[in-house]
Amino acid sequence: MLKRRLANTDLEISPLGLGTVKLGRNKGIKYPTHFELPSDKEAAQLIGLAKELGINLIDTAPAYGNSETRLGTLLTGQRQDWVICSKVGEEFDNQTGQSSYKFTPEHIQFSVERSLKRLNTDYIDMLLVHSDGNDVEIIKRFGLLQVLNDLKAQGKIRATGMSTKTIEGGLLALQQSDCAMVTYNLTHADEEPVLDFAAQHNKGILLKKALASGHICTHAGEDPVQASFNYIFAHPGVTSAIIGTINPEHLRSNVAAAEKAILQQ
Repeated sequence: MLKRRLANTDLEISPLGLGTVKLGRNKGIKYPTHFELPSDKEAAQLIGLAKELGINLIDTAPAYGNSETRLGTLLTGQRQDWVICSKVGEEFDNQTGQSSYKFTPEHIQFSVERSLKRLNTDYIDMLLVHSDGNDVEIIKRFGLLQVLNDLKAQGKIRATGMSTKTIEGGLLALQQSDCAMVTYNLTHADEEPVLDFAAQHNKGILLKKALASGHICTHAGEDPVQASFNYIFAHPGVTSAIIGTINPEHLRSNVAAAEKAILQQ
């Protein structure tokens, strides 16, 4: 998969990224069916397959249960092969299955240092604020994007941004950082103005829920996966889409569909 430069950074990322929520968490999720967390062997094989297929972007977060900790071990010896995206702001309790949010600058500093230890790395390539939906308030009240930019200047982060849930928040995040992660798929195009802004101002866009958390795949008729990738990659603002599968065959078919969609542009 041909890599794409992320905004004005020196990061080159694949048009599909491997989401790893399913490596660390199976409670409080929005996927259509329940799943068991993969074993270390299965997880290692999945990561190896992703690498073989040309994927170099891997997405994680403190909110993904044990995902960061597992990746810290699974990526041993291959750190240079991966662009790691993690987040700050949302905390997940494996015992209760509930999330909570902490946006103070002090917690952000703590969270970043914890992620560095969990991931067994000296730097995180991309770090995003994990929004609770109040995007604009979070940015303006806590000044978190400036906190991340300060950490970037210290060399602990290579790119900054926010996983947003509103148009206003996405636009504001792009004005103050390198990228935004937004929802964009066949059934949800509300945040398209954020993609338009990114295309016009050389900012990065990562897509979450590109397949509607797996629900797109339950649609009948036209191949929903191919139709989804045809749709999202037709927009010039899209840098990469995060795919959260733990099924090797689904990963293979997703990559094939994405490559076909990109070649058709």
